Amino acid sequence: MTDDSKKFGEDSKGSFDKDNKKSSEFGKKDKDSTKNFADDTKKTANEFSEGAKKTANEFSEGAREAFAGGAKENKKILAGILAIILGSLGIHKFILGYQKEGIILLVATIIGYATMCIGVGAFIVMATGLVGLIEGIIYLTKTDDEFYTTYQVGKKPWF
Repeated sequence: MTDDSKKFGEDSKGSFDKDNKKSSEFGKKDKDSTKNFADDTKKTANEFSEGAKKTANEFSEGAREAFAGGAKENKKILAGILAIILGSLGIHKFILGYQKEGIILLVATIIGYATMCIGVGAFIVMATGLVGLIEGIIYLTKTDDEFYTTYQVGKKPWF
């Protein structure tokens, strides 16, 4: 081999070693970059997961409060309207949980309709209808808290 060939071979070998070293460093940097990206992705996913759990819990609590608070008002309005429209049948009593009182109104109305041909039945039906009308007006004129305390907690069955 000539000196030029030896020199070219040594230069090539040195160049190859440099490139190999650079390639190895680049591979390390790429590997570290990938590892950092994976760690950042895991961290972001965990933060997102925690945020989603927190949001879901807040939504659940808000829904519970809305449905619990809305149930009072809705029951008041529902009972009041049913008392005015179908008061003689006692449906508003069943809505409020007063089964005995609801059955009394229902049976009295059925007896009233059955005895209407005698003439007495008309007065019975009017009386049960009047009870429903008065109770419906009372229900709707009370505040939500008064209604809830009086009829749902206190269980006041009539008027």
